[in-house]
Amino acid sequence: MANHECEACIVTCIDFRLQEHINRWVGENFELGSFDRVALAGGVKSLDVILDQIKTSSRLHGIKRAVLINHEDCGAYGTENIPDQAAEVEKHAEDLKTATERINLYLPNLSVDTYFLHLDGTFEKVG
Repeated sequence: MANHECEACIVTCIDFRLQEHINRWVGENFELGSFDRVALAGGVKSLDVILDQIKTSSRLHGIKRAVLINHEDCGAYGTENIPDQAAEVEKHAEDLKTATERINLYLPNLSVDTYFLHLDGTFEKVG
């Protein structure tokens, strides 16, 4: 089997409203063909599934970095239960931190970058 490696595993939500922003950002920050991409409703909300995908990406493609992107107004999170935007950002920041800690537990040599994506396309670094 040929050796095939890539730089990162990028995890996003499936939300169609953000794909143009995500594609632009990924294009500005990564070479084409240098990353695996995982899209799942809620981004890191289903942490066990995401963790399994990142582990697989690491094992098969030797990634050095995981990039986790959650976003504003995420239906998978049930935003009706979040009182305001500050609480929403805080909830996502907590979940992204938890995801980083779990990834570091299983893959301690992996660098993890976390972002909160606003509906206007602004990426906010978290952590």
